[in-house]
This record gives sequence, structure tokens and C-alpha cells, in this order.
Amino acid sequence: MDKNKMMAVSGAGGFVAGAFIGYLYRPPAFLTGQLPFKHVISRGTTLKGFEQIYIQVAQTSFNYLIMGGLIGAMLGVVAVILYQNKAK
Repeated sequence: MDKNKMMAVSGAGGFVAGAFIGYLYRPPAFLTGQLPFKHVISRGTTLKGFEQIYIQVAQTSFNYLIMGGLIGAMLGVVAVILYQNKAK
């Protein structure tokens, strides 16, 4: 596998793994616990009526998901760089 393809695959895999971990560690909403994925991925736009008080929690949960994904992607790319430098 060439260098660029290995970095892309590792970065994508790291993003997915990091986003999953970020989703698991999302903050709970008051009295209801963690919000479902449907509300998190839409940043709370699917919340209706009284549930709209949880929009801020949904937005924060989405931010956790994205930040986890970005950190995971960075770690995946760094791992490939370190592996390739060690192999030389």
C-alpha cells in the first residue's frame, strides 16, 4: 500500500473510531440522560415542543462527536508517519 493511501485509510479509520468514542462520552441531558443519535447528529433540530430545551445539549454532544473524530484522525495519521519512519 502506498504512503498516501495508507494515511488516508488510517485517518478515516481514526476519524470513525474517534467520533464513536466522542459519541459515547457525550454529556447527559437533565432528567433524560444522553440524547439519541438522531438528535445529536442533527444538532437538536429534530427536537420538538418541550424537548427544545435540550438543543444546547445536542449541540454540545455533536461537538464532542466532531472533536473526537478530528483527534482520532490526527492520531491515525501520526501513527502512520511514525510507523513509516521506524520502517526506514
